[in-house]
Amino acid sequence: MAEDRTAQIRRGVVELAVLGLLAQGERYGSQVVDELASQPALALTAGTVYPLLSRLLKAGLIESTWQESPVGPPRKYYRLTGAGRAAHSAQHDAWVAVRDGLDALLKESR
Repeated sequence: MAEDRTAQIRRGVVELAVLGLLAQGERYGSQVVDELASQPALALTAGTVYPLLSRLLKAGLIESTWQESPVGPPRKYYRLTGAGRAAHSAQHDAWVAVRDGLDALLKESR
């Protein structure tokens, strides 16, 4: 049951998490998956991350380029566009407001 609750919350913040990673600098797809997995509550499968990256590309929030890899085939790297930086900022501000409000309510309930 706790995993279901975590999954519901995660669905609401996954776009912000990906935008947040890309705000730190460009990354290739499996790197995004791995970095999300480093935070157990945000661990997502490639089957979730790649469609999200595709949607963000279509929305103009990120852009991609192919770059040679030091090992193996070329990799598709993603980075924020100007619109993506604005979306990240707006979503971050909204998240902080929700988090702070919820923290205040939860503190009062203990």
